[in-house]
Amino acid sequence: MTPSVLDGYDPQGFYCEMLRSPASRAVRERLASLSIEAVKQRATNANAELYNLGITFTVYSDAKTIDRILPFDVIPRVLSGEEWRHIESGIIQRITAINLLLDDIYHEQHLLRDGIVPADLILGNRNYRPLMRGLDLPHKTYVNICGTDIVRDEHGAFLVLEDNARTPSGVSYVVENRHLMLRAFPDLLDDIGLRPIENYGARLISALYEIAPAGVSDPRVVLLSPGAYNSAYFEHVFLAREMGVPLVEGRDLLVEDDRVFMRTTGGLSRVDIIYRRIDDDYLDPDAFLPESMLGVPGLMRAYRAGNLALANAVGTGVADDKAVYAYMPRIIRYYLTEEPILQNVETHICREFDALRYTLDNLAGLVVKPVGEAGGYGITVGPKASRQELDECRAKLLADPSNYISQPCVNLSVAPTLVDGRVEPRHVDLRPFAVTGSSTWVLPGGLTRVALRRGSLVVNSSQGGGSKDTWVVA
Repeated sequence: MTPSVLDGYDPQGFYCEMLRSPASRAVRERLASLSIEAVKQRATNANAELYNLGITFTVYSDAKTIDRILPFDVIPRVLSGEEWRHIESGIIQRITAINLLLDDIYHEQHLLRDGIVPADLILGNRNYRPLMRGLDLPHKTYVNICGTDIVRDEHGAFLVLEDNARTPSGVSYVVENRHLMLRAFPDLLDDIGLRPIENYGARLISALYEIAPAGVSDPRVVLLSPGAYNSAYFEHVFLAREMGVPLVEGRDLLVEDDRVFMRTTGGLSRVDIIYRRIDDDYLDPDAFLPESMLGVPGLMRAYRAGNLALANAVGTGVADDKAVYAYMPRIIRYYLTEEPILQNVETHICREFDALRYTLDNLAGLVVKPVGEAGGYGITVGPKASRQELDECRAKLLADPSNYISQPCVNLSVAPTLVDGRVEPRHVDLRPFAVTGSSTWVLPGGLTRVALRRGSLVVNSSQGGGSKDTWVVA
């Protein structure tokens, strides 16, 4: 008898997303009817299609490889409707609190005066932008697009690992992964009751219209990209197409009389809303880094004059600082008088003496992260680090403790993953995407990232991770 996909699969004691999900029974039964050889062939075709379609990202740290596909695993991750409602409500609560936090720290600063968060952690943060002080935003919405990284521990509890409130990436893979599955595995998806995800572009443009400058009835939107050499350029092209808006670079825009215009073959065309995929520092050389060639001189003048909306707002990076993250449970209680629906991973803030001492004493059992980095860079995973790596981490902690947090090493959940022709458990996380205008909507599912190296806990694409389609079964 030909072996089927899950024959011999062993999650090795970890919480398994497939075997433990109450919604995955139908998927498991359908997978059981497929031979491993058939799945391998379809997987090969799917990954070749990713490359042929140009669905790639750039790894700057690899001198040999410019464009790579994000490796795609064809065995889906399945969430039940009940599991999803818990995640969704927790994300909406969290983003509501983040927007209240940002509005407060750029206005009255009640939170700081009441001592909920140390003032210097906010005001001394490199992502805090004094230019945003006193600027009123529509619906008090600063974070219009948020990617919240969620993990699941050995007990099956969902925990927030970090917030991405600046320019979160990856939503294009969510949609393209579903398209690939529809083409490669229609027999798996048929009549299974999946929540749809094809309307992300329509939801995003609708939310952006809701933050248009006052008095603008027919707002014009553009997506501002750093250009073709950016690691997420495919996504910029994808989102501009999905929203039906122009994709522009800084050189395509100019500011006159505190208003933004786009250069077109027919002359100048007014721009009211910019979905920007450029970090604050590079956005306006007049306001931030003078040497930036990516931004638009005078953009902040137009913004402060109320003639332009930016998504996400300038200065949101404070909210996804990993040290500020540690205070999120307190921030939620302070603004919403509610308990957090989704808990944080226990976090030690090394700028505090006791936390630093604890981290140094338990380095081999902790994960140490720099507070401002993204993409998995600079992380030391204590249980998997060499003696030399631990010594280097110790030196960095002692030299600049305020730049680090530490967390216990969570036994991340696993999902069956096709690796080298075999199905093995691999650790996964989840990045749901939320869109906020006057209210918040969460795309059902999100990006499941997979640590493809055996035993690895690092799922980031820049560190060799891949992705799966995430199914929310109604």
